[in-house]
Amino acid sequence: MHPNVLINACAELVRLTLTFEHPADAVVSRFFRDNRGLGQRERAALAETVYMVLRKKLLFEHMAPSGSGPKERRLAILGFAHWQDEEARRKNPKALHGERDFLMAGLTDREQQWLQMCDGVVQADLLERHRHNLPEWLVQPLKAQLGNGFWPLVEALSGSAPLDLRVNVLKEKRPDVQKELAQAGIPSEVTPYSPWGLRVQGKPALAKLPAFMRGAIEVQDEGSQLLALLLDAKRGEMVVDFCAGAGGKTLAIGATMRSTGRLYAFDVSGHRLDALGPRLKRSGLSNVHPAALAHERDERVKRLSGKIDRVLVDAPCTGLGTLRRNPDLKWRQSPKGVEELVAKQTAILASAARLVKPGGRLAYATCSVLPQENEAIAEAFAAAHPDFEPLDAGEVLAQLKVDGAAGLCSGGESGTRYLRLWPHIHHTDGFFAALWTKKD
Repeated sequence: MHPNVLINACAELVRLTLTFEHPADAVVSRFFRDNRGLGQRERAALAETVYMVLRKKLLFEHMAPSGSGPKERRLAILGFAHWQDEEARRKNPKALHGERDFLMAGLTDREQQWLQMCDGVVQADLLERHRHNLPEWLVQPLKAQLGNGFWPLVEALSGSAPLDLRVNVLKEKRPDVQKELAQAGIPSEVTPYSPWGLRVQGKPALAKLPAFMRGAIEVQDEGSQLLALLLDAKRGEMVVDFCAGAGGKTLAIGATMRSTGRLYAFDVSGHRLDALGPRLKRSGLSNVHPAALAHERDERVKRLSGKIDRVLVDAPCTGLGTLRRNPDLKWRQSPKGVEELVAKQTAILASAARLVKPGGRLAYATCSVLPQENEAIAEAFAAAHPDFEPLDAGEVLAQLKVDGAAGLCSGGESGTRYLRLWPHIHHTDGFFAALWTKKD
């Protein structure tokens, strides 16, 4: 494809994405379906350009007016150039810019001069909003929590996330899978905390790998793996994944149960649960029972009340801990949306708690970094449910022999009450989890 044609395609995809009518990944997927002639490299360029625009939206919109031509094209040029720069720095941290020959071949002389002018912008001279590229309503809660850690978080969120894989321990051993991936030209490192994880740089094609097709690996962030580990489900138990979605944590929990007992995968979205089907078939698990709920007070919940050993509530949330992967979320969320989610999270947690039997474990989790969705929900639940005794997440992880368990947690008198993961500290998505045991 000629460079100018590709840049124009990037501009069109940027235009479609910035309406924020649908999630960015859905917009990109639809664009690819409508343009099936695109090659693998062209798809990568399109997707990476759009995601870079979403990450640096405020900065690019600040630079764009000094250029010429349609705004979406100017944003696409900046996104493409910065994506190339990021790729170059991944290979050589001292590199200033990536390979520009292809991009420059698609630009007019005026556009080339404008891009060079943008390259000369000194970051330290920019306003804070053009440096952090976050909506103002999100800045203050993050600064209040992190203090001097705010800007390291901004730096982490400005880049893309690595690809984490979970080895299916029901079928395989991690060293064997790591060796197999290396032989396929996909080097990996073991994750520092999860005993099941492998971390891969870049975005290798996995779907046709033998290890993937036979269910030896699943894509799952290390933080998400730790949530499944915290539940600590045992062989033969009755377990509920209350907001199972596409079932990533369900599969991890089922493997820890060695495919014994009974594991219910509940969700109010039957469409999301449908995605669990092929993954479940690959996994080799026979103890998983997916079921779509009408609402959190569904009749199935009533029938299982007080009978479940372990309940995981991975609640619907803003997803702001996943901004490296889903940068559009910071522009698609709002304070009003947070308020609505908090009410929903409170109701879901209270309903799920009814399932837990005396002596059973309840876990509440989000992939958000906002205290309103995390500590505030956990503290309100504890105050309203004296029959649930808080568990210290740091102690649980230490008992599970997770290296550096205390450093993964914060809050409470012990300082390790909750699991609290940050991209700039732990190199995972942002995650939160709280644990309780129901008193006998």
